[in-house]
Amino acid sequence: MKSEFQLKEDICEVGRRIYQNGYVAANDGNITVRLGENEVLTTPTGVSKGFMTPDMLIKVNMSGEVLSGKLKPSSELKMHLRVYRERPDVGSVIHAHPPTATGFAVAGIPLDRCVLPEVIIALGSIPIAEYGTPSTEEIPDAIMEYLTGCDAVLLANHGALTVGTDLFNAYFKMETMEHFAKISLVARQLGQELEIPAHQVKKLMEVREKLGVVGKNPGCHDCEICETSSPQTEEDSLRDLVGQITRRVLSEMEK
Repeated sequence: MKSEFQLKEDICEVGRRIYQNGYVAANDGNITVRLGENEVLTTPTGVSKGFMTPDMLIKVNMSGEVLSGKLKPSSELKMHLRVYRERPDVGSVIHAHPPTATGFAVAGIPLDRCVLPEVIIALGSIPIAEYGTPSTEEIPDAIMEYLTGCDAVLLANHGALTVGTDLFNAYFKMETMEHFAKISLVARQLGQELEIPAHQVKKLMEVREKLGVVGKNPGCHDCEICETSSPQTEEDSLRDLVGQITRRVLSEMEK
């Protein structure tokens, strides 16, 4: 077990990483770590995550009451505490605005296609929670519809949220999601995302089980592995059609 001070230093380190990677700008984003059954460390409001020091962090209880610290807790603390109450397996929560993943959230496009083995194993499908007003109960209500079954979720017109067994576990999931979003965007611009066949996805889920990967994994959006199957939307059909036309045009140009 790490000491409280070590955890504070880790939060500052992760804050620097999300700031330097461009996952947040100015004073955006918030990070929390659960200390025990009734205590949580949180980043302050109005402070850049890239310039935090351990003395800036605040300790609160599960009701959001300040136990120690001179600054005000993050305005999004309600969202974090809701996750801890309903997901006792979660040890850390990170909210950020990674540009590409947030672009998908703004466009209303979930990252739910089985195209990268690492993402299938680590996260599975990444859904979009309905828009809610920041710092209100609207966002906690929206995200918990999905976070009972997954560890990463896009927030409509807002950003992204990841949870993990510990701070770095949650942070690496944020990195994986943004990396996935960048690759997915490039593939779509090139004309298509070739999904991994369902039987291969099943093998990857078996690999996940053998590796003992901890966390929730909802599978993908439409294959025999998933418990539920979502029909292709009109938007999906249009994207597929555009991809087919693009490939034909490129093929003709190469002749």
